[in-house]
Amino acid sequence: MKGLMLRLSTGIVFVAVMLGGLLGGIYPFLLLFAVITSGCLWEFYGLTKDPSESQAQHRQRKILALLVGLVPYLYLVGVHLKWWASDTALAHAFLLYLPLAFALFLYELFQTSELPFTKIANNIIGHIYIGLPFAALQLLAFWDGTFDTSIILGLLILTWTNDTAAYLVGSQIGKTPLFPRISPKKTWEGTMGGVLICLGMSYLLSRFYTGIAVSDWLILGLIVVVFGSLGDLVESMLKRSLKIKDSGNLLPGHGGMLDRFDAFIFLIPFAAAYVLLMR
Repeated sequence: MKGLMLRLSTGIVFVAVMLGGLLGGIYPFLLLFAVITSGCLWEFYGLTKDPSESQAQHRQRKILALLVGLVPYLYLVGVHLKWWASDTALAHAFLLYLPLAFALFLYELFQTSELPFTKIANNIIGHIYIGLPFAALQLLAFWDGTFDTSIILGLLILTWTNDTAAYLVGSQIGKTPLFPRISPKKTWEGTMGGVLICLGMSYLLSRFYTGIAVSDWLILGLIVVVFGSLGDLVESMLKRSLKIKDSGNLLPGHGGMLDRFDAFIFLIPFAAAYVLLMR
């Protein structure tokens, strides 16, 4: 009971903070996801620490990788706050990121690591896996040229719906393992339950957010159930390879930041690509 109350309390605070950032306007939104991006990157780099590294060396590498990984997100923040203008904001953000990414190579050049390219690879994987998807999230917030978090809030609701429904259905009637090598507890029955309930929620969202067609909400729902579920499995693969249960302990009863956003991170690029095509 104590564990359940702790999990419930953390969940209430988490949802309140997320809603405040999503519904509070452009500044709270950009600040919220800057913090989330930073937290997820910091956590990821903590998980990929080289045991032969000193604590000071590891902290230096984490800070450098974190700062470079935030560049695309922060550049797009500047564009959307009109600090500078860009007609091709995403392309410019990527071009700015590339030369700075090579600073990671130069940093390792002056270190004494026996596996420098492993560390460089881990740093860049963090950028691809976390930094760039959260940068692309801003495309969803400004998808029609004005600031609107309807799609992002909808995707989060669909992600939570899919996760919860898959867990509840799977715990009741789940018998057929979905991917036993990575996540033994996930079942096909739970997954299909998540699909059906998530698509039902997509239809309900189309009734509230009428600026987006029903068919588009249903496709976004499919993106959530497919790529969100795969994202959950990818993070499970990471944790299994490291022999850990949670990615961190920042959220009592819920694990770390990556544990909460694993599915959402993975689906962002696919949702953003669809919304850009939809526009």
